[in-house]
Amino acid sequence: MICALASSVCFGAASVLQAMAARATTPGTGGGVDIALMWRALRQWRYIAGLSMDGLGFGLQIVALRTLPIYVVGAALAASLAVTAVIASRVLRVRLSRVEWTAVGVVCAGLALLALASGKEGHQDGPEWLPWALLASAFGVLLLGVVGGRLPAKPRALVLGLGAGFGFGVVEVAVRLIDGIDFADPVWYALLVGGGAAFVLLTSALQRGSVTTATAGAVLGETVGPAIIGVAWLGDTTREGLGWLAVTGFAIAVAGSLTLARFGEPPEVDASGRTAEAGAAGSRVGGASGPGSGPGAGPGRDAS
Repeated sequence: MICALASSVCFGAASVLQAMAARATTPGTGGGVDIALMWRALRQWRYIAGLSMDGLGFGLQIVALRTLPIYVVGAALAASLAVTAVIASRVLRVRLSRVEWTAVGVVCAGLALLALASGKEGHQDGPEWLPWALLASAFGVLLLGVVGGRLPAKPRALVLGLGAGFGFGVVEVAVRLIDGIDFADPVWYALLVGGGAAFVLLTSALQRGSVTTATAGAVLGETVGPAIIGVAWLGDTTREGLGWLAVTGFAIAVAGSLTLARFGEPPEVDASGRTAEAGAAGSRVGGASGPGSGPGAGPGRDAS
């Protein structure tokens, strides 16, 4: 559980760095998924630092997935949005509303309930078709990116975000199914294709659409499906008689994370290092350096 929570912290901090880099990167001329966007983003030091934290978080995620039920790890990863919100409020001086501070507390409460109710990690391999279904799903994420990239701005952000969540979900399940190094195993290719596609889709969604919509789609995609697969086919269980508590904790944690979806990306930062909303607030009150007037002025603005 410590590894799952530490992974959440790494991903939460990484999302701040990566999204700032994505927004500072020159967009392409087309309206679809811009595969070259990631390569342009790699020129930003923040993106490199974010990827390094992602790597550390992924290592911790692997440890957690090999020892905990998938539904626990998925909820902990969704809680990275609470981490991002707290970092934004302290470092970037973004004002959180009472509802959002409550959501941070709700996420923590949901994780606590999951920790109390979760049983042992399942040790079943699942049906024989599951590895091939994962591989097909990974390529389906790529197809979803091609289709979603041609949609109008609002549905595009949701579809790309949801596709990214599906890709990360494929990675979660694949990690559980891997049994040693065997490159003839389709699970390895599902992990590589699903993870790579998820990164491309999420980067494009953050840079080209509504951050709140894209992040909400990603949270739903990476939590619900893998949790169902873990319980239905991989043997994940809860403590005896506490199934209802696990379901409640999972739902609470995910709902709290969705409330914080606007923190899938931090606000823009000006040359002085202050957030744009903080600077605007300072000018309104005669030079004060406090944050903006409310959450609506923050990172949830449409980036399309």
